[in-house]
Amino acid sequence: MIRGLLLVLAFLAAIAPARADEMTFFVMNRAPYGVVIEFTDKASGQVWPGDDRIYLLEKGESKSVAIDCTGGARICYGAWRNGDDGTVWGVGPDRDLECKDCCLICALGPGKGETIEIEP
Repeated sequence: MIRGLLLVLAFLAAIAPARADEMTFFVMNRAPYGVVIEFTDKASGQVWPGDDRIYLLEKGESKSVAIDCTGGARICYGAWRNGDDGTVWGVGPDRDLECKDCCLICALGPGKGETIEIEP
């Protein structure tokens, strides 16, 4: 009976929808000009902030950006110089560049986050 109950619980956990979590990015613009940044989950196509909007950071500005993501999702950032999408960081404005260390796994639990430093 206990084995049957464990199997039922395992089945329910497997079919349950993934839970949303909040992940916080601490973004620091160390470049001598304004930059814009957005976050994306390539697998689902979700983009933050979405709706053709971006996060703007003026020269020297720091910002805390919290996003709701699905636990286990791979979240990448793309940043570029404001007004010049030829100067890029991460996956870039079209979200199609390869990058090192610009993606994180959305982990369930409070206080999950990462610091991103945009440097010239």
